[in-house]
Amino acid sequence: MRVHVVSDVHGNAEALARAGDGADALVCLGDLILFLDYADHSRGIFPDLFGTRNASRLVELRTARRFDEARELGARLWSGLDVDRATAVENAVRKQYAELFAAFPTPTYATYGNVDMPALWSEYAGPGVTVLDGQRAEIGGRVFGFVGGGLESPMKTPFEISDEEYAAKVEAVGEVDVLCTHIPPEVPDLVYDTVARRFERGSRALLDAIHRTRPRYALFGHVHQPLVRRMRIGATECVNVGHFAGTGTPWALEW
Repeated sequence: MRVHVVSDVHGNAEALARAGDGADALVCLGDLILFLDYADHSRGIFPDLFGTRNASRLVELRTARRFDEARELGARLWSGLDVDRATAVENAVRKQYAELFAAFPTPTYATYGNVDMPALWSEYAGPGVTVLDGQRAEIGGRVFGFVGGGLESPMKTPFEISDEEYAAKVEAVGEVDVLCTHIPPEVPDLVYDTVARRFERGSRALLDAIHRTRPRYALFGHVHQPLVRRMRIGATECVNVGHFAGTGTPWALEW
């Protein structure tokens, strides 16, 4: 059995269409939407609306952790649009989702990332795509558990939830062979982004579940350039499956 795993697709529909080649199934750990490409400031919803120069300034402020100034810049730009912010964003997201969901192979098992808009997924997920959050699925005789979304942060991305709500989803998944999440467990080496130079939010509840239930694998993404991509926690192999938007290459799990 061979399963390919991707995370942080961020608009890379071309590579996503090939991600299932040679695999029995594809697992996607979320962040389909590209709001702003930190490597190429001309790509994404934000520069499409406000231009590359403003996108570069937003990246500069966020990277410097000047989040209040970043929010002020965003508020000023959004207030100058002819349409309201929610409508503009939803229209852009729908365009991306139509292309990305069409690229998923059959079968695909997917959960949400912190920049996704879960309310729209049911409109685009076809019969070959199973969406799971706080739920389990059997793939090739192994039990996979899925927990989507991110935790509350200064970035205020679309699908951030409280630590308590996230912990409840982890608890609902229970004991599995492969634990699939968008964010990593709360381990400094796994949550530190070496390019953004900051610690991203990881989940303590997820770390506790790994210690308690001992899955064979814990797979995740979210941190694009982690200090450590792979480490063992007790009996569990913890793997950041990579920044698919940048690499275009899925991580492979075989048994």
